[in-house]
Amino acid sequence: MTRDLAETSDFNGRLDANRRVALVARVSGVIEEIGFAPGVEVTQGQTLFVIERDLYEAAAREAEGALRAAQAQRDLAQIERDRQGELVAREAGAQARLDQAEAALATAEADVLRLEASLDRARTNLSYTEIKAPFAGRIGDSAVDEGGLVGPDAGALATLVQLDPIHAEFAVPTAVLRDFLERVERGEASKEAAVSLTLANGTVYDAPGDIDFVDSRVNSGTDSVTLRARFANPDGRLLDGELVRVTLTSDTAEGELAIPAQAVQRDIQGAFVLVVGEGDVAEQRRVTVRRNAQGFAVIAEGLSEGERVITEGVNKVRPGSAVDAAAPEG
Repeated sequence: MTRDLAETSDFNGRLDANRRVALVARVSGVIEEIGFAPGVEVTQGQTLFVIERDLYEAAAREAEGALRAAQAQRDLAQIERDRQGELVAREAGAQARLDQAEAALATAEADVLRLEASLDRARTNLSYTEIKAPFAGRIGDSAVDEGGLVGPDAGALATLVQLDPIHAEFAVPTAVLRDFLERVERGEASKEAAVSLTLANGTVYDAPGDIDFVDSRVNSGTDSVTLRARFANPDGRLLDGELVRVTLTSDTAEGELAIPAQAVQRDIQGAFVLVVGEGDVAEQRRVTVRRNAQGFAVIAEGLSEGERVITEGVNKVRPGSAVDAAAPEG
């Protein structure tokens, strides 16, 4: 019968989260609060960990006080420089005193710049006491408990991944990739909705994926190229690192004469099938199989639409024997 069977190729692949980040402490201190439960979805900007703030708040206040004192000294130096300048202008003061006042003002301004930087650093360290989610996603288990001491060298506190969308990476032989890309150029195939997934339990994922990356380098060891397909994953069914079976569709589905693949037998002369001829007698028919797809053999030559092909119990039927054939379905 005629079926719409796109040409497909299957490959092993692995799912890869769209974004992944290891959350680490940038300042040292005791964890005062953990703001999530392991494995839940968190929102962008949500506070995940709070490190004790007291010391960093004190450091920021100290830096602010030092800056205000330096600003006051700068203002005083400015007044003195202006006064010496007026005296020199009236020829009532020495140029050396003006030079000293200008040097003192420059020193005071430099102190202000230095202490402004110290205050910025203290405020930045204070902000590091709250670790927030850089993007929305699913967070793993916490590596520390409340009350635990952490710091920049403590390692990852937790890992946050964004699962929607998610990517599947798989390696495709160079020849297969060339055929696919040429068909895309001719308009016979598309990178959109070109990939489907079969999960570990045999379930076919219900949404197709778009190819959004083709590596520019061939793996010389396997003569293959890495491709990446993007899948919508709003419910988080697809998991980061999961092994999957990837099916790449290489052309647009068109009506072709196809029969169940198990109906095709082979001998030293090639492929053949058994058909039900006149008088319900089995006949051998030589065929040319163009390709196999989705459990069907696409027939290029040897059969015509409407002929009855024996698909069940083919090993028990011999040419010339009578058969009790059921009418073909569809």
